[in-house]
Amino acid sequence: MRYLLPVLALVTAAAWPGGADAQWKWRDARGQVTVSDLPPPRDIPERDILQRPAAPPAARPAAAPTAPSPEAAASAPATQAARPGGVDPELEARRKAAEQEQAARQKEEQRREEVRLAQQRADNCARARESLRTLDSGMRMARVNEKGERIVIDEQTRAAEIERARRIVASDCR
Repeated sequence: MRYLLPVLALVTAAAWPGGADAQWKWRDARGQVTVSDLPPPRDIPERDILQRPAAPPAARPAAAPTAPSPEAAASAPATQAARPGGVDPELEARRKAAEQEQAARQKEEQRREEVRLAQQRADNCARARESLRTLDSGMRMARVNEKGERIVIDEQTRAAEIERARRIVASDCR
């Protein structure tokens, strides 16, 4: 029983977290102070690092080199071939999928814009043809001016309107 207290103190001291000294403290771009056991991101300037760990954490003892298993040896060249320059294949697949999705969205948006423009040209064509039929009919036509007065259009104005309608028909009725 008399050894119980020293043993308990030793076990408690051994189990006490020792990582409290290995803390990083820095100020981020928004001015907030961050504390972590990991170093700050690379975009944090040196002047914003407020605290570094007192001593580097103890390195793990190096394990004796072992020969790789036959399965690991067989998959190593495939892994290196799948990761040229250290690129993660899953990350690369996600990036490609995102690029394809973006390209598909742009293509769909372009198709919708083309449909919208085609519909607008068809509407302009129909209105211009109707206007041209009315102008060619020879009926007397009138317009209302900004004062609200009714003004009958003369032959010169009629000819200009016919020419304008024909240009619209030529450009939009293809």
